[in-house]
Amino acid sequence: MRIAVLPALAALLLGAAPTALFAEASEAAPATVAEVLPAITVSTVGKRHLTDIVLASGLIAPIEEVQVAPLIEGQQIEALLVDVGDTVTAGQVLARLSVSTLELQRSQLAATVAAAKAAVAQAEAGLIESESTAAEARRVADRTAKLQAQGTTSQAAADQAAAAATSADAGVAVARQALESARANQTLAEAQAANTELQLSRTEVTAPVAGVITARNARIGAIASAAGQPMFTLIRDGALEMQADVAERDLLRLAPGQKATLTLSGAAAPLTGTVRLVEPTIDTASRLGRVRIVVDASETVRAGMFAEAAITIAEHEALAVPVTAVGATDGMTTVMKVNGDTVARVEITSGIRDGGWVEIVSGLSEGDQIVTKAGAFVRNGDRINPVPAASN
Repeated sequence: MRIAVLPALAALLLGAAPTALFAEASEAAPATVAEVLPAITVSTVGKRHLTDIVLASGLIAPIEEVQVAPLIEGQQIEALLVDVGDTVTAGQVLARLSVSTLELQRSQLAATVAAAKAAVAQAEAGLIESESTAAEARRVADRTAKLQAQGTTSQAAADQAAAAATSADAGVAVARQALESARANQTLAEAQAANTELQLSRTEVTAPVAGVITARNARIGAIASAAGQPMFTLIRDGALEMQADVAERDLLRLAPGQKATLTLSGAAAPLTGTVRLVEPTIDTASRLGRVRIVVDASETVRAGMFAEAAITIAEHEALAVPVTAVGATDGMTTVMKVNGDTVARVEITSGIRDGGWVEIVSGLSEGDQIVTKAGAFVRNGDRINPVPAASN
């Protein structure tokens, strides 16, 4: 009996014990291992206030620059009454020219006009005298002709009277021509006098429009001339604009009346402006177009300053997603939409891009969830563990 038990005990110690231990370990292990899904940041589609802008840069310049030149030449500049930076009104005197030569001409022409008037009066008297003589000669000729018809006077006398009447008529014609000539001389003298008066009035160089003087090239003692540089240059009404260069692809989106925000170096705050003109041509070398923006507070800027402009094209509330969520696949604009824990690629139509956000025109609805970063390592149909993005 003891002999039979010992082999069994030995077998249990040497072989049966390991087998039993392995059996217990196998029973303790779980039947399946839980699947671990990658944690992916997702964003919720919602409405945001979006602004579509076009960026441009350029220089501040006058809307209209006016050059002032003397209207008469050859006169010396005697006085300059304004300087650079002065604000002037329309018609204000800017400079005075010498009048001594013109004053002398006016005196001479006044005498010429008086002489011409006297000549006219004399010609008028001569015409009256000639007409009277002609009338008397005609009456004599008529009487002589009647007498000759009655036989009381000779034919020679009648012919002589008729010739005298014809001569007197010719004298009237000459007198009338002399009167016309005298009147023409009077008109010429008066026109010359008026021209001298006009030149005297133009010795005062005036501002044609209101504005701000930006250049003064005139010098006292110099001879005024319309050739060469103008005496003065001014900015009409002091109005300035920004002449901004715009990329070719953006030019057709611009239109007069659009608002703009201008940023200038050294300015305490941005300025506002309005698009005045979109030029109809594009530079063939730079492929840039030009837009002119009127500066609202032009007194705070100076011509020649560099500025950057953000022109507002559109502004509204719309569905938007982060720009990082938008990708491109096979020529389509797409996002990775999250349905539960599964990702699906969805085609969308995008609109305004404002900073880090893109407008969704179609393809998504408010409240949908999408993968925040389109470049994340997920593919169409992958399962993920969605992690909401921090709100911003």
